[in-house]
Amino acid sequence: MRMPSQKLFEDLAAYANSYADSLDTRPVSPTASTEELREALHRPLPEAPTEEDDVIANLIEVCEPGLLHTAGPNFFGWVIGGALPASQAADWLATVWDQNAGGFACSPAIGVLEEVCGAWLKELLGLPESASFALVTGCQMAHVTGLAAARYRLLERAGWDVGTQGLCGAPRLRVLSGEHHHETLGRALRLLGLGTNIIERLPLDANRKLDPVALRAALEAEPDLGPRTIVCLQAGDLNTGTCDDFSLLCDIAHEHGAWVHVDGAFGLWGRVSPALRGLLNGVEKADSWATDGHKWLNVPYDSGYAFVADAEAHRACMAMEASYLIDGGGREAHEYNPEWSKRARALPTYAAIRALGRQGIAEMVERCSALAARLVSEIGALPGAELLHAPTLNQGLVRFLADDGNHDALTDEVAEALRIDGGTWFGNSTWQGIRAMRVSVCSWQTQDSHVDDAVARVERVLASITSR
Repeated sequence: MRMPSQKLFEDLAAYANSYADSLDTRPVSPTASTEELREALHRPLPEAPTEEDDVIANLIEVCEPGLLHTAGPNFFGWVIGGALPASQAADWLATVWDQNAGGFACSPAIGVLEEVCGAWLKELLGLPESASFALVTGCQMAHVTGLAAARYRLLERAGWDVGTQGLCGAPRLRVLSGEHHHETLGRALRLLGLGTNIIERLPLDANRKLDPVALRAALEAEPDLGPRTIVCLQAGDLNTGTCDDFSLLCDIAHEHGAWVHVDGAFGLWGRVSPALRGLLNGVEKADSWATDGHKWLNVPYDSGYAFVADAEAHRACMAMEASYLIDGGGREAHEYNPEWSKRARALPTYAAIRALGRQGIAEMVERCSALAARLVSEIGALPGAELLHAPTLNQGLVRFLADDGNHDALTDEVAEALRIDGGTWFGNSTWQGIRAMRVSVCSWQTQDSHVDDAVARVERVLASITSR
């Protein structure tokens, strides 16, 4: 196979620049149907080689119409940020250098970068300096990592080595969580062999936070289970951005010997902002934390972060031994990750933090939160609309009111019409039994002008539907 031509990469760089420049004005929604994409992409397995230039050109031609352009400033659906230019360029370096970041000997430079990223992230998020960390694929695997450490330690306290004995016959564990936990928590527990039946959902208080009275009652109801209990708290509810009362809840959990795990997929980044960090007071008291880089740090995908206060438990549940391993003289990432071979995730993370600095990250978090508040309040003030929940951070809810009382159907219809319109993109959710249009602002590119345009589009689409 011949070496690829320099033109291949030059053309791709030119296309990348053109695509990035177009995100502000291009339709957010895909313009090709699923049937059209399948017709173009489903083809017989090639028997002969194809010129690399033709492969890439065809991918761009066929796939671009089927992309949901979440990286742009007009996407307000799920909690998805766009990649900062510096982090995107660094991610290209990760591909060009093609390093296995699993072992220090595989790439000393990446190993040191990962050490730096771990220290910087803990400082930014206000987590204990002594906590261990892992750069994983996303918040889902960050949950798996933190909960695996919890599983190891809680069973070890009960005289059971889960690493050698497995789970068959193991002492019972339980998980206490509020009604609002994210679905990835349940999947993490399934992946760890603990199952979702282990979860006991506790009621929320009047502020939609985990009720401390309910937590204390649940722990006191089975005092012997306290040291084998994981309490899962929320740093940023998916729909409203609400954060649990970490200081009080961590104290209650620790009084009973429980382990506290925090889902901070996006909300943990509020710690970087002087204006917002008060919403997360006491989160540093937890035992493990999970968050995402592709959300508010705006780095490309494959960038999640797990932190564990009990570094020994973290390493014990992940470390592996093999005769071919070489002591590289630095931190061995594979001893803290649920994978061995892994991409050089430290590169885009390092680049984003270095490019923005603490002040730039704080500004981005505060701006996104302010823009989310604008979007929700101004859409909620439109005729025929209702504000359901103002954002605590960068997540809020609105709905649309139908003359016939079928508000749920109208809300879904308006959101779908906006997605078809393509100029902006909102998702739907069910909150307290009510269908809502969820508003999320997470992109470094989004500015006031994009909010102005989004509100105008909602007003136009809503008027068009209700005037029929």
